[in-house]
Amino acid sequence: MADGTTTTAARVGDEIDDRKAVYITCGAIVALFGIYFPILRNMVHHWSVVEDYQHGFIIAPLAVYFAYQKRWDLEDARISGSWLGLIPLLIGVTSLSIGRLGTELMTMRSGFIFTLIGLVLLLLGKEVFRILAFPLFFLFLMVPLPQSLVNTVAFPLQLIAAKSAVLSLQEIGIPALVEGNIIHLAHTELFVHEACSGLRSLMALITLGVVFAYFFKPGVLWIQLVLVASTIPIAIFVNAFRVALTGYLAHYDESLASGTIHDLQGIFTFGLAFVILLGEGRLIEFFVGLRSRKGDAESASGDASA
Repeated sequence: MADGTTTTAARVGDEIDDRKAVYITCGAIVALFGIYFPILRNMVHHWSVVEDYQHGFIIAPLAVYFAYQKRWDLEDARISGSWLGLIPLLIGVTSLSIGRLGTELMTMRSGFIFTLIGLVLLLLGKEVFRILAFPLFFLFLMVPLPQSLVNTVAFPLQLIAAKSAVLSLQEIGIPALVEGNIIHLAHTELFVHEACSGLRSLMALITLGVVFAYFFKPGVLWIQLVLVASTIPIAIFVNAFRVALTGYLAHYDESLASGTIHDLQGIFTFGLAFVILLGEGRLIEFFVGLRSRKGDAESASGDASA
């Protein structure tokens, strides 16, 4: 009887300690938001004015949803703080300091996520961190890239889109020449702006690919990685298709290359990208299932022979 009472008391004591750890972690996260509030507010403003990062508004709600899905695993998880949390915590503090000295926004914004990861690992432990790893790292998708990197990436994408569009137009008999990121048509010229580089659709499609991969094949890492990696060539392809479509319409009516029609093309091509991604997922699922059925058949055949 005494042993049972002692065990119950120990369990109650552990629950109280776990509750304290959760309260301390929540308090630390609230304090973290207070420290980073000006930086986070600036980042939200960046999302609202730069169309390439308007998907940033859905990242945090999705991360919360992913964490909420793990609530039953979290209830059973053992809470035991880990000193390994000091590593991302130190990275976060260093990122904040370096970012403030150099006025580098991406470094400061990333520092918030590193610090958040460090607090979870330090105060709640490796088991809780393992459960929440995906929602935590998913938050990095809301951090805008530095403009210097955007400029470096955007221009080659503009050239790829322009060259691919011209080749497509020539294949269907429309005379077109490319000079850098300028497409010369018979009656007009198209300038492939930075906004038409495909970077906007690339960032949004990578986010969509991560979410799609997360729900499509939970636990099958190689399939998830293939799906996410494939968003890059898909985004480049659909953007080149969009530029070619704009060139095709401009060849017959220059007014169709801008305005509402041009905006609708963006919606259509992003939908096309999602359909391609979905088709890829179904194709992978088919071949994996086919391979699995073939393996089962060979196993059954081997058992019958034995």
